[in-house]
Parts: sequence; C-alpha cells; structure tokens
Amino acid sequence: MEVINTTGRRKSSVARVYMSEGSGKITINKKDITEYFPSAILQYVVKQPLNLLECAEKYDIKANLDGGGFTGQSQALRMAIARALVKINAEDKKTLKSKGFLTRDSREVERKKPGQPKARRRFQFSKR
Repeated sequence: MEVINTTGRRKSSVARVYMSEGSGKITINKKDITEYFPSAILQYVVKQPLNLLECAEKYDIKANLDGGGFTGQSQALRMAIARALVKINAEDKKTLKSKGFLTRDSREVERKKPGQPKARRRFQFSKR
C-alpha cells in the first residue's frame, strides 16, 4: 500500500494526513498524539473513525495541523482520517457517513460589525 494523502477542515483549522500501513503510530506536527493533544477526550475524537472500523493498529498516520484551536484541529484531523479510510476501502463509507465523520461542519465565526462591541452584541441603550 502506498501513502494516502487527504485533507480535513473545521472552523479555521486544516489537517493534512499521510496514512500508510504500520503499527498504529499517530504523529502530529512531528510530535506524538499524547504530546500534541494531552486531553484524553481530544485523543478519543481523533481515533473515533479508526476505533469504529477496528483498524487502530493497522495504519501509521502523519498529520500536519494548521490554524484554529485544539477542538477544531482534532475534528479536522478526524475528518481527514475518515476520508483516508474511505480511499483505502470504499465499503466503509456508509459506516463513517452515518456517524457524521465525512460531513464538513461549515460553521465559522461571524465577523464583528462596526459600531458594535462584538458580532451581535450591541452597546447598552440609554434613553436619557
């Protein structure tokens, strides 16, 4: 099996994944997953598609993460891993899609408007 390259996005985060056959090692920005995501919840989010298909120990994953915060990065990485698994085996698509791992969550931060302190918050109204 050659190296499979996919991309995942969430908020302002972009995850580029390079998946190859191996022993289940996940490297993010040249760091181990436990070092990059110390939170067990974020590690769980990243490994969800692998655990669902029971192939966590089959593939080595190298990922480049850019932009956003921890949550957005972990969800972008989850999407990229799910896309790579579909490239490897197209029959897994239905399972991953039903769990929502292949759907791009397109919600972005709304821009701040002039004359207001935030996007929707208004300055306090004073009648007198």
